[in-house]
Amino acid sequence: MRIAAILAAVSVFYSGLNPARVTTAISSNVSLFTACVNHEALVGQIPDRVLKKTAVTGDTFTMLQVACAAIIVGIIIALVGAAMSYGNKRVRTSGLKFPAIGGLVMACGLGGVGVVYGTIASAASDKVPACLPGAFFFFVVLVLALVGCSFALNVAEKNDIEPVEDKMEMQEKYHLFLLFTPIIVLAFLFCYLPLLGWRYAFFDYSAGGELNADNFVGLKWFTILFQNDTTRGDVVRVMANTLAMSGLGILTSWIPMVFAVFLMQVPSKGFRRFVQNFTTVPNFLGWSIVYAIAIAMFSTDGFVNNFLNNICGIAANTNYLMDGSHMWLKMLLWGMWKGIGWSAIIYISSITGIDPGLYEAAEVDGAGRFQKMWHVTIPQLMPTFFVLLLMSIANVLSNGMEQYLVFSNAANSGSLEVLDLYVYNLGIGNGQIPMSTAIGMFKSIVSVVLLFAANAASKKLRGESII
Repeated sequence: MRIAAILAAVSVFYSGLNPARVTTAISSNVSLFTACVNHEALVGQIPDRVLKKTAVTGDTFTMLQVACAAIIVGIIIALVGAAMSYGNKRVRTSGLKFPAIGGLVMACGLGGVGVVYGTIASAASDKVPACLPGAFFFFVVLVLALVGCSFALNVAEKNDIEPVEDKMEMQEKYHLFLLFTPIIVLAFLFCYLPLLGWRYAFFDYSAGGELNADNFVGLKWFTILFQNDTTRGDVVRVMANTLAMSGLGILTSWIPMVFAVFLMQVPSKGFRRFVQNFTTVPNFLGWSIVYAIAIAMFSTDGFVNNFLNNICGIAANTNYLMDGSHMWLKMLLWGMWKGIGWSAIIYISSITGIDPGLYEAAEVDGAGRFQKMWHVTIPQLMPTFFVLLLMSIANVLSNGMEQYLVFSNAANSGSLEVLDLYVYNLGIGNGQIPMSTAIGMFKSIVSVVLLFAANAASKKLRGESII
């Protein structure tokens, strides 16, 4: 029952197992989830005149969307029952009806899909040819498995002589696991499921097209990265920018730790709380807001120029944002201003967890404030610092794109285009999806190699591993 529920949940996001693709006019890249939430994904490739002149109308695909929603709701209900199966007998008994209910709701959704298929098949339109995907029968099997398992387990529970508990509860290990489940689901959806997109790197693909044997090109896009002089020059420039930005970040990674150490030495809790909040707030500002602040400060009619003109009497009319010099340093300073307070939080938490007895022993030995910081606080923070440092090394090729995208202009784009921004410009801006995917794959593989290399170095030098 659990396996059937998990398979159904995973199939919701996999385009190859979409039971709602009842016509080849629907792209093979559309998953069940996309079919549920995006009407345009269902009718986008069907001309409007076809929907107006045949029995296949927009309402037909609206009904298909409703059927998809019913299937997804049924899967969610079945997952609830699967989760309750980890509880005690009272929880299990109460949860056994959920898979059956979920299976019946899924069956209703599949019935709606069948009705839509019948409508399309009876229309016999060349523009909307009917087809019943194999995934439809896959879901039928899942429905039968859920309902059958629910029935069988109900019979088994009734024949079980184990006494029923007064309270509904779960073992602690299962309870903690279920609490962690949303994080696992989000990690799967946003970190692992997108890896299916790596297949685009092996096809001559354009947006809206399909992947098939005709446009399979193997390692063509990987070889172009190194054979084409223009592309190779762009990659070298982008890698230099990326490594420079990440290198500066690694070299200054100790600053949040020092900031946290000195902040915790402030005796006034109110002032300390004010400084911590004041330096943390910029982290919650989007980079577009930060750029708006930069315009207000450093544009031609910004604060700096007005201050020099009106207060200092210096004629100034410089647009500092259009100046392409020292961009690496400028981006570092903007990043530090935005993130230093947030980065210091983990060190502040570590400082509050240091044993007070260590400070008392140091004070008995005659240590002053700075000596206690140097010989007690900083050594206790070193494990945290090295873990964060190793993670930074592993992510040396992943420094984001939002900051560099909003600050980029004609004068500084050559110095600001890091690898993530280059992939974005290449894939979204220029439509070269296969090549951008190939570069993204290369970046991910190098990052994993760097992570394990940094972990091996840590294990050898410090005797501790982070993996």
